[in-house]
Amino acid sequence: MSGTSMDGIDASLVDFSAKKPNVVASLYAPFSKTIVTKIRRLSNPSNLISLEQLGQLDNQLGHLYAQTISNLLKSTPYSSQDIIAIGCHGQTMHHAPTINHPFSLQIGNPNIIAEETGITTITDFRRRDIAAGGQGAPLVPAFHKEFFSAPGENRVILNIGGIANITLLPKESRKKVSGFDTGPGNTLMDYWVQTHLHNPYDKNGNWADTGICQKELLEEMLNDPYFFIEPPKSTGKEYFSPGWLANLIAKKKYLPEDIQATLCHLTTQSITKAIIKTDITPDRLLVCGGGIHNHLLMKLLRKEFSCPVNSTQEFGLHPDQVEAVAFAWLARQTFNGLPGNMTDVTGACRSVILGGIYPGEKSSFPNKLKN
Repeated sequence: MSGTSMDGIDASLVDFSAKKPNVVASLYAPFSKTIVTKIRRLSNPSNLISLEQLGQLDNQLGHLYAQTISNLLKSTPYSSQDIIAIGCHGQTMHHAPTINHPFSLQIGNPNIIAEETGITTITDFRRRDIAAGGQGAPLVPAFHKEFFSAPGENRVILNIGGIANITLLPKESRKKVSGFDTGPGNTLMDYWVQTHLHNPYDKNGNWADTGICQKELLEEMLNDPYFFIEPPKSTGKEYFSPGWLANLIAKKKYLPEDIQATLCHLTTQSITKAIIKTDITPDRLLVCGGGIHNHLLMKLLRKEFSCPVNSTQEFGLHPDQVEAVAFAWLARQTFNGLPGNMTDVTGACRSVILGGIYPGEKSSFPNKLKN
């Protein structure tokens, strides 16, 4: 998995033979500054881009994913022959689910991954859901249901990546699982600290903690139409972009650290208001994604909720691994000819098998796919 934070690759080796997935090994491979610069430039919705540069980045990422998988396997007693398949989300370059011809574009050439690793590779998960009338996101709620559901407890799974999303797991089995993107997670905070301090992110939220939340600005931010759209809905860094922020702060004199503090409160408040508007009162909030490492953000969240706010690690899965394991699970669904989307989450007209399969050197498909 490489997400909207654009910082690197999370890889997990997962064993699905037991009732719950077992993470055998994991590896984080940070992107080089060169790769990060290319991703940011080519995914900036305001830029004209070169198709040649986009094609080259597609291949570069394919090589990086393949190398990360090889490095992960070197830390285990397993070889490529032991691995059934790779589930690769790819790097999102543009997510536009509400335009006239909706699409979501992820790159990272799967042909290269399959060729270099010899392992069957499954990728391009989002576009089939969009073809079925869905938003193509969020896709992880189906996995959240399998791994984190608990009878007798309303749970909300909160993933704070570049964009934040929630999964609502009701305690009553008769109620449907739901979920959606709440708005910005780390994306605007990362952009702002990169611009002013030249750091990749605001470690622990320390810089934001030196600032003062500007309530008038926060109210303007929270009045954005996206926050009032009813689910199903999804968004991305294309919408909550540097341009979005620039329009709000134009001709206003705020200290940079005050804007950082306000952005941290924006993430907290948009998540809180989204959960309050649902028909579930959470008994527990389980948090994953990079935002869990922002101490100020977590402190603010815990002030908003009377229920326990826990890391997913306390319930069996490290918060930095949830997304990678989820796409391994989605790849397993595809490999076995099973649907991976949830229509109540994405808005698709039906459940569909997601993604494309790129056979490895010694591919072995289930009978249902062979036939």
